Amino acid sequence: MSGQATITTIDYHTGGEPFRIVADPPVEIPGSTVAEKRMNAIGSEAIDGLRRLLVFEPRGHADMYGGFVTAPDDDGADFGVLFWHKDGFSTACGHGTIALGTWAVESGLVSAAESGATDVVIDVPSGRVTATVHTGPDGEVTSVDFINVASRVIASDIEIDISCDDEPPKTTMDGGEPSSGRQSISVDLAWGGALYACLDADRIGLTVVPENLNELISLGRRVKTALADHPLSQHRSDSRLNGVYGTIIVNRLGLGSGGELHQRNVTVFADGQVDRSPCGSGTAARIGILHASGELAAGQTLLHESIIGTRFRASVLDEVKDGIIPIIEASAHKVSTCTFVVDPRDELVPGFVLR
Repeated sequence: MSGQATITTIDYHTGGEPFRIVADPPVEIPGSTVAEKRMNAIGSEAIDGLRRLLVFEPRGHADMYGGFVTAPDDDGADFGVLFWHKDGFSTACGHGTIALGTWAVESGLVSAAESGATDVVIDVPSGRVTATVHTGPDGEVTSVDFINVASRVIASDIEIDISCDDEPPKTTMDGGEPSSGRQSISVDLAWGGALYACLDADRIGLTVVPENLNELISLGRRVKTALADHPLSQHRSDSRLNGVYGTIIVNRLGLGSGGELHQRNVTVFADGQVDRSPCGSGTAARIGILHASGELAAGQTLLHESIIGTRFRASVLDEVKDGIIPIIEASAHKVSTCTFVVDPRDELVPGFVLR
């Protein structure tokens, strides 16, 4: 971007995870579908420069997330969106979809239904998703049901080597013996609009708590690196969707008071970004795994908790040939409306990332 410019954003959070909405991007994003727009954005200095401007410091931070609102693929959706983060453009984002549904109704872009349940249909790079926005008697948004693309298990119990010779021994495994840094573990691979590796942290004595954040980030990165060239990380029909997007690290917490399956996770995605929420598309992938293994009973809810204690409620809406259709209940809240100014004298444009 060059010259004096202003960019307006509407910022939300879903379960603590930020989502910065650019309703009217000041750059053209070409492509006949959102999937094409994503590929064109990756190679565009103007579009990617706008992403970096809004996610890098001093306007953003290493864990910022957001999206550019675009035209939909066709008249069947209300709008499209390009999701972005510190390291590029993602194929799916559940927490962002929940925030977008809330914003669409609160802003009046989509009129709230008299029934109190308004479907906001959104085209994302991995397909078409729906956010059913629930409103109270005064028109306030109370919650959102996010219906994702079909989720499925790609493979179970894949043994991978996450050895890292240049790391010192670990000493934060909840007070246990130091880890040598050489380790083989098993993971499940599942699709939830993006490809996730799911790791059972209980097996290695690691607890998903903020005190272990650095070790969790390191583990997530190492799992993703170990799977970078794995043949199972290649999408079966669309190479634009190739690659493991994130690592879901899970603790099992038993049953909730209402019989829900209670689990805590942290999702480490892209290059070491940490999802503060339970992760929407990651929760969809997790539901696929739990359904396939029989751990989640028919009609049972997954109470999926994040590393900061926020919760999503998820269940199987339907079984389909290609897996299951997950439905995830959560809420999003507006944080601010921002007008960012780009000063042509500013030497820190588009910005920097310290971490």
